[in-house]
Amino acid sequence: MWLPPGGHIEADEDPVQAVLREVREETGLEVEIIGTRPFAYAHPQQLAAPVTIGVYDIERDGTLDEPHQHLDLIYFTRPTSDAPVLPEDGLAWTWVDEATLRGGAAPTPPGGAPTARIADDVREQGLAAIEAARRAASMRA
Repeated sequence: MWLPPGGHIEADEDPVQAVLREVREETGLEVEIIGTRPFAYAHPQQLAAPVTIGVYDIERDGTLDEPHQHLDLIYFTRPTSDAPVLPEDGLAWTWVDEATLRGGAAPTPPGGAPTARIADDVREQGLAAIEAARRAASMRA
């Protein structure tokens, strides 16, 4: 299954800290959040808001008879350097470009054969993230 980096928020960690940590742990990349803060207050501290929040019903004991809900705080990020450090867990990751996302092809991991298709929600999020990165880059230019 193809998924963007993610995980759980740890104790004493805010959602933005969790995003930055999870991406670093899973890909070795240092990233920054793409987006703006709605207000520019010095106090109280303002956090970047997620682009959206996904609500997923997760099976218990192989059935949806008594699911629990998993909330995904979805942030778009971009790398701040070109020198990733490989993740400690040894899991492979790869960039998936816009053409692959639009074409519906299964991505090919480094050194492997194409695998499962990307789920529609993940594909749409990837395309939206690419567009958000384009907008952010044009605003900086």
